[in-house]
Amino acid sequence: MSPPRTRTLRPVRAARDRNFLQYYDPCGTERLVPASQAAAVTFENALPARKIPSHAGQHHTPGHYWSATTDRMIDYESYLESKWMKLLDFDPEVVSFSAQPFTIDGHDTEGAWRHTPDLFARRRDGSVLLLDVKEDGRMTVPAVISQARRTAELCQWIGWDYAMVGEPDALRWANVSWLAGYRRPLLAGKTLVDRLLMLAQRAVPIGDLVSFQPVPELARSVIYHLMWHHQLAFDQTRPLRDHTHVQAADPRSPA
Repeated sequence: MSPPRTRTLRPVRAARDRNFLQYYDPCGTERLVPASQAAAVTFENALPARKIPSHAGQHHTPGHYWSATTDRMIDYESYLESKWMKLLDFDPEVVSFSAQPFTIDGHDTEGAWRHTPDLFARRRDGSVLLLDVKEDGRMTVPAVISQARRTAELCQWIGWDYAMVGEPDALRWANVSWLAGYRRPLLAGKTLVDRLLMLAQRAVPIGDLVSFQPVPELARSVIYHLMWHHQLAFDQTRPLRDHTHVQAADPRSPA
């Protein structure tokens, strides 16, 4: 659960510092940093900047997601947000991510504004992707559009990428959500990994690869685990089926 968040620090604005980011470091200490210094902060390790509400009758469904990338539980505010956590977790270019990483205390020509973005992702090359997750029906609301524009402008100034996202592509989500069930560390099937990767040096249908094994259903779970971790490559633009071809990934690839 998210710990209580009491905001005690307030920005003192200089001419060069109009925007500040308030966050909590991994020890729970409140920090306040001007946007001009934000690029140097590891927000992927930050605790949630605000408490996620949880009460009877609320519209959103909060919960916790275990990330294979970070090996920790991350709180989410809605089921839609949890979908994007899974998508980030599956992305081989993402090396870490956090939720509600900071609160923007901004000031621009339109006046003061505050906003807590939903997800912060650090990529393998050090670049950053900041996401706001909105239901599709809310993405045309003027206040939401204005908030996204201000956030995008600030991110561009810092040097980060930004996107406001809604429901993910249905096929992409179906594949990722299925494989996510096999993301955890292997136990019983660890001894099958080397053999399966050897048999998949050339592209082979999942059904055929499974049939080579004395315990097909155990082998299948290992195959899905290897697909999640990008050790077995496959066509992600098509539905997963027994005839889906998989092939051992190039060990030199970053995944």
